[in-house]
Amino acid sequence: MSTTPSTRSYGFDLQPPTGVSYPQLLRTQTYVWWRSLLGVVVALSLYFLMVALISQAVILLGFTITSPGGTFNAYYQKSVAFGTAFGVLGTNLGIAALTPIAFVVIMVVHQLRPRWLGSVRPRLRWRYLLISVGIAAVTLAINLVLSVVTQPGTHIAPIPNAWVYIVIILITSPLQAAGEEYLFRGYLLQAFGSVVRTPWFGVIVSSFVFALFHGTQNLPLFLDRFAFGLLAAMLVWRTGGIEAGIGAHVINNVYAFGLGTLTGTLSQTRGVQQIGWASAGFDVGSFALFAVLAWLAGRGLKLRTVTGPPAGLGVAGECSKVLPRCPGVRGRQSHGVWGNWQPD
Repeated sequence: MSTTPSTRSYGFDLQPPTGVSYPQLLRTQTYVWWRSLLGVVVALSLYFLMVALISQAVILLGFTITSPGGTFNAYYQKSVAFGTAFGVLGTNLGIAALTPIAFVVIMVVHQLRPRWLGSVRPRLRWRYLLISVGIAAVTLAINLVLSVVTQPGTHIAPIPNAWVYIVIILITSPLQAAGEEYLFRGYLLQAFGSVVRTPWFGVIVSSFVFALFHGTQNLPLFLDRFAFGLLAAMLVWRTGGIEAGIGAHVINNVYAFGLGTLTGTLSQTRGVQQIGWASAGFDVGSFALFAVLAWLAGRGLKLRTVTGPPAGLGVAGECSKVLPRCPGVRGRQSHGVWGNWQPD
C-alpha cells in the first residue's frame, strides 16, 4: 500500500514578506495591527510575572540552603540589592526568561518561528555575534577606564566570596543580556516596527520602553539608557539581526557588575538611580563608537539586511502581497534585494 507524504503544520509556519528589514518582519500575509498590540501586552505581562517568580524562587532556594538566620523578607531585600550571590543568580535567570517569553509570543500571536527573532537570515549569526563581543570588549573598556580614573577614591576592595559572584556574572550575564535583547530589540522592535510603514517608529518606541523599564532614574541616566536602546535598535535594523546588541549588552553588564564586585560597590551599581551628564556623555560616546565599528564589521561580512524569498516564490510577487512597495524590488529580480543575499 502506497502512502502519500504530507506536510505537517505546527501552526507557526508563516513567512515574512520578501525584501523587508528586521523591524517589519511581522508583516506577514495575515498581519493585522492589533496582533502587535496584543503581543506587546502579553509579553510585558509575562515579563512582570515570570521575572518576579523565577528570581523569588532562586532567592528562596538560597535562603533555604544557606540558612543565614533572620527573616526571609530581610534576606530577600538584601538579595535583590545584589547583597547575596543568590540575588545576582536569581535576577539574571529571571531576566533570561525573556528569551523564551519572546519565543512563545511570536509563535502564538504571530504564527512565526522564533528563529526570525535572531535575524533576517533567519537565525542567530554566531560569527558576527562573537565579532561584536570582541569589538564591545575593546570600545567599552575605554569607558570603564575613564569611569575609574574620573571617580576619586576607587580602589580594589572585593566583596566577600567575590569569586562566586564573578563566576555567576560571567555565566549568567550573557543569558540575561540576551533575554533583554530578544524582548526589547527583538520582539518589541518588530511589534512596534510593523504597526506603521516606517521602521523608525519601532526603533524609538522600543528604546523608550527599554529605558522606562529600568525603574527610578534621573534624566541623564534615562537618556543614557534611551541612547543605548536607540543605537542598539538601529544596529539591528542596519545589520539585519540582534547580534551586535547582545554583544554590547553582555560586555557592558560584565564590566559594570564585575567592577562593582572587585571594588565592593556591587549593591550601589545594582541600585544606581542617578548619574551626571559627564558620565552619560562617556557612556553614549563609547556606545556610539561601538555602533559604528559593529556596523562596519557587518558591512565587511556582507550581512544580509533584508529577507530573502521563500523557496519557490518570486521576489516581487510575494512581497507585493503584503507591502504596497517592495524595498529594493524592481521587476522580477532586483539587484537591490538580491545584492543583500550574501554569506553570513
